[in-house]
Amino acid sequence: MSSKLMEYFNKQPRIGTLSTSSKDGKVDVAVFGSPRMLDEKTVIMGLGDNRTLSYLKDNSYAVFMIMEPGKSLMEWKGIRVYLRMKSYATSGQQLDSLRSQIAKVLSEGAAKMIYAAVVFEVNEVRPLVDMGQGWEKSI
Repeated sequence: MSSKLMEYFNKQPRIGTLSTSSKDGKVDVAVFGSPRMLDEKTVIMGLGDNRTLSYLKDNSYAVFMIMEPGKSLMEWKGIRVYLRMKSYATSGQQLDSLRSQIAKVLSEGAAKMIYAAVVFEVNEVRPLVDMGQGWEKSI
């Protein structure tokens, strides 16, 4: 992976989806704009006290997908970033810092909705449409 991945992942504005599943296989997908890649192996995200966080506590694996429309499906750009939750904090400096950043970008109201700062490890990166090409060709 490279700084190109970090640049693409952190580009704003952008929206992506985070897919998670519970220990018994129930799945969830949620829309997020706040995840940030801190380095080539680490992503941080603010979550509410919701289904996504509950599922991550059961099963630490997730996928964050970013999509950019194209004229046809094969012209769409995007990536799938496979993650594993390393930790989460419901208090402390990391959460306070994340809330502060969200307040600046979105609003105080949005920042107050953040219950936990979640840190993920990047396990794998794949293109949006996997036709045997490297992910670099999809962004």
